[in-house]
Amino acid sequence: MKSSSKIIMLAAATAVVSSAITAYAMKQVLFPAEEAQSFNELFAGSAQAQGQVTRVSQLPANTSDFTKAAESTINGVVSIKSYATPRGYSRQQQGGGFFDDPFFEYFFGSPDGGRRSQPQQEQPKQQPLGLGSGVIISSDGYIVTNNHVIDEAERLEVTLNDNRTFDATVVGSDPTTDLALIKIDTKDLPVIPMGDSEALKVGEWVLAVGNPFGFTSTVTAGIVSAKGRSIGSGGHGRMNIESYIQTDAAVNSGNSGGALVNLAGELIGINTAIYSQTGSYAGYSFAIPTSIVKKIVSDLKQFGTVQRAVLGVSISELTNEIAKEHGITAVTKGVYVGEISDRSSAKEAGLQKNDVIISINDIPTDNVAQLQEQVAKYRPGDKIKVTYVRDNKTNSVNVQLRNLQGTTQVT
Repeated sequence: MKSSSKIIMLAAATAVVSSAITAYAMKQVLFPAEEAQSFNELFAGSAQAQGQVTRVSQLPANTSDFTKAAESTINGVVSIKSYATPRGYSRQQQGGGFFDDPFFEYFFGSPDGGRRSQPQQEQPKQQPLGLGSGVIISSDGYIVTNNHVIDEAERLEVTLNDNRTFDATVVGSDPTTDLALIKIDTKDLPVIPMGDSEALKVGEWVLAVGNPFGFTSTVTAGIVSAKGRSIGSGGHGRMNIESYIQTDAAVNSGNSGGALVNLAGELIGINTAIYSQTGSYAGYSFAIPTSIVKKIVSDLKQFGTVQRAVLGVSISELTNEIAKEHGITAVTKGVYVGEISDRSSAKEAGLQKNDVIISINDIPTDNVAQLQEQVAKYRPGDKIKVTYVRDNKTNSVNVQLRNLQGTTQVT
């Protein structure tokens, strides 16, 4: 009897497992996605009633469907070709070589027996200078891109996703943030809505949309690897503002100026740079956040130049060495103030050397890049709240920002 009971129990257990597998397979085919949770709960309750199953894992939500975000953004990204006349265009290139020089002919005679033809004075032709991308931000033709995409160009040609082509004019550019605003003469263009890059979280899915290697309407996917990243790409002694969104979405030559969007199809960055020793994508790419883009574009559109506000401080990131040297124990992250400029916003507000700035308007400034990003959002004359640590005590002060000339005037 015991042996028979074991066989019967084994058969019953097998039947229950088989039923579960069959039910799961039927559910995958017959039940729509929105009913998955209720089905799981129903099955779990039934199984528990039979004493066979105690727990059923819920199916994860489908958060990796990129189709809607891709479809809503590819039409808002354009291809930008730049053209310029080649440098060093000389008389020899126009047909007037050394042997055609009258001085040579006077002493040595004409190499063609005096049958020298008149050189053709052809005008130099513009040659392709570079290829990049841009993002349509208004239906009447305003497009944001990188400054390095349009730099030194004599002519810009914009191609829409529907293959229409327009010549573009430069409204304004800003090498400091590597942004530029251009315009084409048309209407009713598809627009990518601006999103909030400050609400973006590390680990969130994003899409890079652009024209790498001339392949139009290319979409790649990745996650946000870091925020507030500085890669020191400026050089040449220029003060650059870098507070990049770092992603692992593939970006290559031609992607510059293209869109970085979230899964809602909102613009949260302008793809700008890659970190590579070969010049090709090697794992990380960087985008300018819309927190900076919105302000720069607004200034370029309204004034033709950027109204840049500064605190008037020399800063560096708080390190263990600096903290030990100055007895800073209250915080381990922040921006250390090394010097205060005369006639500056910081001096007027009472900030001092050795202060550690930890937030701007309650948004943390753990490093220099994050502080630059926050200040770059404002114009001279705007007021911000600066929270800082002095003598290991936290303080806050309102600061009215000034420009590089120490005034609040529009330039």
